[in-house]
Amino acid sequence: MASSSSSSSSVLFMIFAIVLAVVSASNFNQDFTITWGDGRAKILNNSQLLTLSLDKASGSGFQSNNEYLFGKIDMQLKLVSGNSAGTVTAYYLSSQGSTHDEIDFEFLGNLSGEPYVLHTNVFSQGKGNREQQFYLWFDPIADFHTYSILWNPQRIIFSVDGTPIREFKNAESMGVPYPKNQPMRIYSSLWNADDWATRGGLVKTDWTKAPFTASYRNFNANACIWSSGSSSCSSSSSSSSKNNAWLSEQLDSTNQGRLKWVQKNYMIYNYCCTDFSKEISTRISSTNVAWSRIFKRKLIYHY
Repeated sequence: MASSSSSSSSVLFMIFAIVLAVVSASNFNQDFTITWGDGRAKILNNSQLLTLSLDKASGSGFQSNNEYLFGKIDMQLKLVSGNSAGTVTAYYLSSQGSTHDEIDFEFLGNLSGEPYVLHTNVFSQGKGNREQQFYLWFDPIADFHTYSILWNPQRIIFSVDGTPIREFKNAESMGVPYPKNQPMRIYSSLWNADDWATRGGLVKTDWTKAPFTASYRNFNANACIWSSGSSSCSSSSSSSSKNNAWLSEQLDSTNQGRLKWVQKNYMIYNYCCTDFSKEISTRISSTNVAWSRIFKRKLIYHY
């Protein structure tokens, strides 16, 4: 009898766990709209997987159906494999217009066996030029990895698999604009940028390797949805509550240590303190190091 009861409890627990998994799983058909690519973007596996592809004729992209004004956004990506030189996979938050705000992840492809460059940037009121670039401490084409943006009124934190790689603090008191008033959508695209993306444009896209494909899964947004001029996060909500804790989240001592570890060992460019002329000379002369020319990248809002 005890065995039967234990077995029933186990079955109920498994059912409950499965229900939770279904409820928490993302649905790309519900959450996103494919915006360009003429069939090169696909939603698969009962809306649990989205793929973007790029060939010589075109890339592809999608955007979120919701706009957000602050949030904690997670997405798992598996990047273009093999010889990805010349390609860029962009995953970012952005508003619209010449004074837009934007929070960027961009993955700059490379020759087979050479490392991807992870390019980050923050725009506020149309002003960017706040680039930081990193190598990754794992192979981003071998499996899916989680890339996260925490955006609250005090700071923006970029994380990879839960490890913070960059923190951009609100420094409005020092005259530095901070993105806090413009709701943003999530965008992603896969496109050709072989005029700059790999070693400053010296390495071109090898179209014999096309189509190039990037994959997405397990999207999650714990965020304030902006609709009809108002936020889903009411002003009376306590930021200390469990659901809204991210609104005041900051790095604890452990994560501050992880951030320092990443920046010491894997940061390869920092807008605030890297000598740009030396960076150009060093990276272009090296055949083993991917280099991204810092520039205002092609925007794809019009698609």
